[in-house]
Amino acid sequence: MIAILDYGMGNAASVLNMCTRLGIDAVITRDPSVVARASRIILPGVGHFSRCVESIDALGLRPLLDRAVMEERKPILGVCMGMQVMTDGSEEGPGRGLGWIPAHTRKLSIATGSDGRQPKLPHMGWSYVEPVKAHPILAALPVDPRFYFVHSYATECANNDDVLMRTWYAGQQFVSAFARDNIVGVQFHLEKSHVFGMRMLESFAAWDGNP
Repeated sequence: MIAILDYGMGNAASVLNMCTRLGIDAVITRDPSVVARASRIILPGVGHFSRCVESIDALGLRPLLDRAVMEERKPILGVCMGMQVMTDGSEEGPGRGLGWIPAHTRKLSIATGSDGRQPKLPHMGWSYVEPVKAHPILAALPVDPRFYFVHSYATECANNDDVLMRTWYAGQQFVSAFARDNIVGVQFHLEKSHVFGMRMLESFAAWDGNP
């Protein structure tokens, strides 16, 4: 069973709907006993970084997550803001991230185009991703994978070995997924990414947490 963590800041229902469509056993929960029984965890999230980490702390979920991920080594997938809260912190606002990945979240740097136009933020819509290393969660992706994005901030990893995917937007490249040990984070919304998101979610549901 996959525990989709409910901390009041997310797209949890959409993730659950995709799991249900694929026949994946999943439940939205913040119950420690349910998380303890789960084989895997999905950390969704939308909104402001500070409010997300404040909610995690207010609900007492940080120790629960640290134990499940760092001690029990359960596979975990962070989606959109769920990826960003796995880092040390964010330029978007104060608050301590979960700190599982040595990285910091920064506002996208957008350059004015040759036509004098300023690209818009947030980066919204479909973009191709470039896998930079092999990983079980990518094994079933179709050729030329693309995903749906809605974000103005992205992570910068301290270690290049943690970078799983990169994406170009408005002449700038950013980390669109990272992976370390049993931890994967994706900046895009896999639950809105049709067949590409489905294949990734299926791979996560079968993943044992080994790179």
